Amino acid sequence: MPTTIRLPDDLKIRVVEAAKRAGTTSHGSILAAIAKKAEQEERRADFDQIAEDRYARIAASGETISWQEMRGFLEERLAGKAVPAPTPRQRVR
Repeated sequence: MPTTIRLPDDLKIRVVEAAKRAGTTSHGSILAAIAKKAEQEERRADFDQIAEDRYARIAASGETISWQEMRGFLEERLAGKAVPAPTPRQRVR
């Protein structure tokens, strides 16, 4: 399905110049930019869904790990120490 994109003259010039520097065509540059933007939005949607799923699990179970405890665990792991993972606990309100 053909699509028409109307670019302002100043942007069109910038796209043509950038494409020349990259050794491609303006058409190829525009397609690459659209594909990159679509991928970014898909990745953002995936990230948002993972966050929503994790929050739903927290809300359902009421269990969390405090940032202080998790940070200590991660720092020890980064230092190469074999430490047990923190245990989730009921949230305190």
